[in-house]
This record gives sequence, C-alpha cells and structure tokens, in this order.
Amino acid sequence: MSYYFDYGATSLKKPKEVADKVYEVLASAKYANASRGSYYEANNAFREVFMARSDIAKFFGLKEEDRLVFTNNSTESLNIAILGLLNKGDHVITTSMEHNSVLRPIYLAHETIGCEYTVVKGDKTGMIDYVDLEKAIQPNTKMIAITHSSNVTGNIVDLEKVVAICKKHNLISVVDASQTAGVVPIDVDKLGVDVLCFTGHKSLYGPQGIGGFCVRLKDPEIRRYKVGGSGVRTFDKVHPGEYPLRLEAGTLNTSGILGLHEGVKYINKHGIDNLYKKQIDFANKFYNELKDLDCLEFYGDFTKDRTAVVALNFKGISASDVADVLAEEYDIAVRPGAHCAPLMHEVLGTQEQGIVRFSFSSMNTEEEVDYAIKAIKSIAKEI
Repeated sequence: MSYYFDYGATSLKKPKEVADKVYEVLASAKYANASRGSYYEANNAFREVFMARSDIAKFFGLKEEDRLVFTNNSTESLNIAILGLLNKGDHVITTSMEHNSVLRPIYLAHETIGCEYTVVKGDKTGMIDYVDLEKAIQPNTKMIAITHSSNVTGNIVDLEKVVAICKKHNLISVVDASQTAGVVPIDVDKLGVDVLCFTGHKSLYGPQGIGGFCVRLKDPEIRRYKVGGSGVRTFDKVHPGEYPLRLEAGTLNTSGILGLHEGVKYINKHGIDNLYKKQIDFANKFYNELKDLDCLEFYGDFTKDRTAVVALNFKGISASDVADVLAEEYDIAVRPGAHCAPLMHEVLGTQEQGIVRFSFSSMNTEEEVDYAIKAIKSIAKEI
C-alpha cells in the first residue's frame, strides 16, 4: 500500500467500525428499506437511520434533526442548495477559493435561470478580504456561497465574519464544508449558517457516496429537485414538503448513512480536537522541515488557521511530473494539478504548473511523515 497523503481527496484508511457496519448492513439480512414496511427488517433500518440522523445533526450543532438531509456528496448538496434557492434576477457572491462544486452550480444558474454573480478574488496567498466580500453586495444580492476551507492551500475562512455580513444584509449563507467537516468543530446553530454542505468520505471517515447538508433556512424553502417515493401520503400528487422528505425522495443509502454514523461516532470517541492536533502537527512538521529548501515554493498563509494541507511546487517543474516521481520511485500518493479549483490557481499563478498537494490525516503515522520528508529532500538533491 502507498504512503498516502491525499486525505483532502478521500480518507483511504477508515476506522474498522465503519467497514464493519457497512458489511453488516449488506450481509446480515437485517436491513430492508427504511420507512417502507412495518416488519422487523424495515423497522430496524428506519430506527438506525433515525439514530444516525439525530447524532450527525448533533455533531454539526443542528437542533432540528429532521433538517439534516442526506445526499450522495457535497457536490449534490451544493447543487440542491444553490440551484434550489436562486431565482431569475438574483445576485450571488462567491470567491476565488472555491471548488467547482460551488462555482459550476453558480455558472449554471447564470446560464439557465438568469442569475448574476460576483467572484471576490483572494490575495497572493489565496485568502479573501472580508471587506471586499461586503463591498461586492448589490441591491439584488441574495446569497453568499463560500467554502469553509480551501482544498488547495488549507486556509480556513472565518465563518463568523461571513455570517455576520449575511445577517447584516439579510443574505443567505451557503457553506461548503467538504474540507472541514470532521476536522474542526462546526456548530451551525451557534454560527448562524443557513445551509452547510458536507461529504462523508473525507474527514468524517464514512464510505464514498454519502453526504448531506444542514438546512437552518426556513424562508425561502429550498425547491424540490426530485420527487417520487416517500413512504407516506402515497395518494397525494405533490411530494411531501416537510423535512427531510422534502429533499429525500426515493430509497436512502442505508449502508452509507450507517457507515457515516460510525465515522462520526469514531470522531466523538477520540475527540475532534485531538484528531485535528495530530494531523496539523504532521502538516507543520512536514512544512517546517522543508520550508528552507530553495528549490521549493509553498502556497497559502501558514500563519492563519488551516487544515492539514501543504501545497508546494519544485520551481520550474510540473506538479504532475513531481507526483509521478513520488508515486513511481517512493510509493507516495499525493494530488497534483488544479484540484478542481481553477480560480484559486489563477490567483496563485499556477494554472500551467499545477500544485503538488500533501493532505494529512490522523490516520497517518510519524514514520510516514518522516518518509515523505526524506523523499522530498532526496528529490531536491537531484535537481
């Protein structure tokens, strides 16, 4: 198995409890279709999904657990929220820090609905100025859609400042927490975030193909994006409007939801702050051991709050070429390229070269980090 440093893409190593639960759901013949029957297997699935929804809602500080909606991933959650809230003539603000899962729904809303948008550009480190964010507001601005943390540099956005701006101007806040869910504590009720979107397969240690979003916003409601089976009010022509049924038509991903639940329980058991300290210590050690090498260039602001990401380049060498050497000669797995964040690379000036991203996890070990440091130093000597 590779020395894996691409946890910003997905968590390769999962807690055993997660795998065990997914296997149990699929192999035990004890889980039928939740809410689709009164027999034991259907009730068992319903009960455990209900418990999972409740615990995951609490994990995010969402008091109304029924407003925790399950989806396939952050991309689906962001599409539902952005496209389900914007109307013709609305204006939305976003930033150059965003992943395409935020940008492309906005572009689609512009093309198909007739919305307007403004992109607030970051500084040379990629970070935005919150004054610029507020200056971008127009009379028809309806929403600020923003990431909680850059998936390229790891720098964390101050959600308190963003939400304060939204409340001051009566705007909807839609937050992409793909990189921070399970990394740092998030309390949506305390922060006042209207819609928080997350994926399960990264730092929540769940399976791939499960995610969701917390919906505090009640006026306006998010438009239904699909309708169909709900398990209730079968003879009504209109799909139920209450949460979570409003946005959860069809059979749920029971194995994914219950696997995600085990990931969240693992984080609660070990402490999110303890897990964060371990991974950020790994990232800081990696950075501090390499920062003085003249052949390397680092990206982002290492003095600010961040996730355990270190973005670097060997000067004048393609990020993809570096990643290939790491994989083929050192068995190290990292993510090169543009990371589905084109505007961030434009700000950083790395559109052509790309960036080599190391993203660490509490699942890494000290020995693995030391090995990665030695590998980079070894390549540096050969240049």
